[in-house]
Amino acid sequence: MQRLAGGAHRPAGRFRIDLPNGMGAKSVITHILYKKTVYGVCMTFSSPPRGRGTASNPVNRFAPTRTEAFDDGWMQEVPDSRATEVRSETAKTVVTRNRSPDVGFDRSVNPYHGCEHGCIYCFARPSHAYWDLSPGIDFETRLIAKSNLGDVLEEQLSKPGYVPQPIALGVNTDAYQPIERQQRLTRRALEILLRYRHPVHIITKSSLILRDLDLLTELAEQRLVSVSISLTTLDDELKRIMEPRAASPAARLRCLRVLSAEGVPVNVMCAPMIPMINDAELERLLQAAQDAGAQTAGYVLLRLPLEIAELFEEWLATHFPERAEHVMSLIRQCRGGQNYDSRFGVRMRGEGPFAELLAHRFRIACKRLGLNGRDASPGLDCSRFAPPSDQMSLF
Repeated sequence: MQRLAGGAHRPAGRFRIDLPNGMGAKSVITHILYKKTVYGVCMTFSSPPRGRGTASNPVNRFAPTRTEAFDDGWMQEVPDSRATEVRSETAKTVVTRNRSPDVGFDRSVNPYHGCEHGCIYCFARPSHAYWDLSPGIDFETRLIAKSNLGDVLEEQLSKPGYVPQPIALGVNTDAYQPIERQQRLTRRALEILLRYRHPVHIITKSSLILRDLDLLTELAEQRLVSVSISLTTLDDELKRIMEPRAASPAARLRCLRVLSAEGVPVNVMCAPMIPMINDAELERLLQAAQDAGAQTAGYVLLRLPLEIAELFEEWLATHFPERAEHVMSLIRQCRGGQNYDSRFGVRMRGEGPFAELLAHRFRIACKRLGLNGRDASPGLDCSRFAPPSDQMSLF
């Protein structure tokens, strides 16, 4: 044992401890962080491998046991990188339905499970648990592609009685993440939606979307597509540590400019807004997006469901140790004293003074910039929907 200032002790080696699931492995980490503040115990966190959002790989919430690693401060070699693994899934369905009143769509298509962008805040990280994978670095590196997406999508759209409504493409994970360059599942989906004249809304933070400009412009001519570009910061360094493999802020603004110039309706999503990390940029983000051609805008307050809270707190302690406690305090003030409040109606915006101020700032900025006006977005046209078999019957 090593004796530290204030009489605290530190073990002289790195060790692991297995705890039955549900016995508060997270609280062990919390306790150590607390001792750091009160008793002066030094707690270090491993830096993520290059190009990744986190170095941690906590077991998922369904695992029968939990394993936690404790770092006593001895230097550990961190790999320069970690390769991305992609495995194929034969999906039974690809159109997912939801009844959430907080989102503007009732169905979505996600070509991939997991996301190589590695955004530390991603609300989809906990979904990796359904594959017995970690919401940590597994989520960024062990990806699953729905290899038969095209065939299943056509089958579902062709079912008798199918009633079209806009499909949100790439909601749980980004449909234009880096592996799409080789997999081309998103492009395949767009080709089918164009052929069926089915409306689609795309949400992405990737400049790869410009690869499919030919399809997007043709869809836009028939009012069958709209695009939301996620813009969280104009600071390249903050982007690097928060969204390591996503497009740069300048590249995202270029996407807005190009898509808008080609007649594709574009929206900017300032999501998530994180207290004391990027919330001060809100007005600048909206201004930059409006200058680039955005017609509408939205925002979401940071959400920390399930395993994300632990990963995010570790990220804060690594990159912003001097303000970590203040950031979490503001988040909890917006979430009824908890890390997260999942109730419909409040989960996207939060409650309390900080959340109300953020909403007020957003409204004022949008009004000043002319965003979200009545004529800003004409909406998507569902009346054009026609499966190819129906189109052939007309001749």
